[in-house]
Amino acid sequence: MSSNIYFHSGSVTSAERNDLLRQKGITIWLTGLSASGKSTIACALEQHLLHLHKFAYRLDGDNVRFGLNKDLGFDEKSRNENIRRIGEVSKLFTDSGCITITAFISPYRADRDLARALHQQSSLPFIEVFIDAPLQVVEARDPKGLYKKARSGEIKEFTGISAPYEPPVSPEIHIKTDQVEVAEAVRIIADYLTENHYIS
Repeated sequence: MSSNIYFHSGSVTSAERNDLLRQKGITIWLTGLSASGKSTIACALEQHLLHLHKFAYRLDGDNVRFGLNKDLGFDEKSRNENIRRIGEVSKLFTDSGCITITAFISPYRADRDLARALHQQSSLPFIEVFIDAPLQVVEARDPKGLYKKARSGEIKEFTGISAPYEPPVSPEIHIKTDQVEVAEAVRIIADYLTENHYIS
C-alpha cells in the first residue's frame, strides 16, 4: 500500500444523509448454504423495501462475481478476499444511507466477523441473518445441479460437501427455510427493521 494515500473525510455526515432519505443505512448480511434461499429472500426483501419507497440495493454473486470480483476464484484465499471486498462495498453503501442487502454463502465465521467489524468501526449498523436449511434439503433443491457435481468430484472446494460452512453463533435473525416461506422470511426481516427504527 502506498504511504502517500490519505483518507479525506468529507463534510457530509451519515446523519445528514439519513435525514435526507428519511431512513437509516444498514447492512443486512444473509449467509447460508447454496440453495438455502438467500438470493430468493434477498430479491423479495429488496422489492418489498422499494415498494415502501425505501432506498435499498442488493449485492449478490450475479452483480459482484461478474464485475468487482471477477478476478477471484473459489479457493479459500479467494473466498476470504471476496467477502472482504463485499464487506467494504456494503459499508460504503450503508454509509450512503442505503439499506444494503448482501446474499453470499460467506462460509467462514472470521470473514463475517470482519465485515461486521468494518461497519462497527464506522458506527454503521450490521445485522447477520442466518438463512438456515439442512444439507439434505438444499441437496434436494439443488437448482443449478452444483451439489450433484460436488458429490461426483466435478467441483472442488464446494461448501457443505468438500469445504466447511461455519454457521453463525448468534445471528440477529435466524430463518429456517425448510419451515418458513419466502413471504414470511421477508416479514420477519422487515419487522426487525421496523422494531429497531431503521424503517417506519
